Amino acid sequence: MSADAGPTDDGSPAGSDAAPTVELRDVTFAYADRPVVEDVSLVVESGAFLGLIGPNGSGKTTLLELMIGLRRPDRGSVSVFGEPAHRLDGGRRVGYVPQDVGEASDEMPVTVREVVRMGRYPGRLFHRFDDDDRRAVEAALDRVGIADLADRRVGRLSGGQRQRAFIARALASEADLLALDEPTVGVDAESREAFYDLLGDLNDEGMTVVLIEHDVGVVTERATEIACLNRELFFHGDPEAFAETDALADAYGSAQRVLTHDHS
Repeated sequence: MSADAGPTDDGSPAGSDAAPTVELRDVTFAYADRPVVEDVSLVVESGAFLGLIGPNGSGKTTLLELMIGLRRPDRGSVSVFGEPAHRLDGGRRVGYVPQDVGEASDEMPVTVREVVRMGRYPGRLFHRFDDDDRRAVEAALDRVGIADLADRRVGRLSGGQRQRAFIARALASEADLLALDEPTVGVDAESREAFYDLLGDLNDEGMTVVLIEHDVGVVTERATEIACLNRELFFHGDPEAFAETDALADAYGSAQRVLTHDHS
């Protein structure tokens, strides 16, 4: 099944010579003999906010990992900033917030500031931490609103605060792409709203965002484009166009409809 024709259905950037942030061409990936991503072609342009949705087990996390070079496709190609994804230079241009960040950070005997400092290390193993690095770390902490928590152990933060710490790490690395896998699982409603406001602000400032989120209504409200996946890509395009298609029901295999959220 092919995706709904959207702004990227020809596989090339529209009206620009610049390479897209992410480009997948005919990508297939399987665990053993079980395909979880099949023949997916998708372009994420610079400055986009892509919401990636689909039922449980649909291949969303695997697709995100393929997008940022954590996995290599069995067939097809993935490029990031015009280069093969698996050749990323230690992740300096990509900030990744995985699904299990909460569980992992429980075991981390480090402070918030130390987590954010990790963003300055990829690709710079023998680079001495200097004043520019310190300024970048403090600016990132301030930008996400947790400067007052800088000396607190990560394991003592709330779920929303932890997510902000890992976004601050991405900002400290001066990432151009922020990839998040269901970042608000276990986060209270008020913190969720504030978190998505932060993502929206970062996107408005030019950061490209790729977000996996189980709440379809939140994605259609916040993202600039939607990709609906269940092993195959059922739709990629504008949220308003998505709401008018049967892609959601086709992907989920049952009667589904898009609900919007009132953020007033």
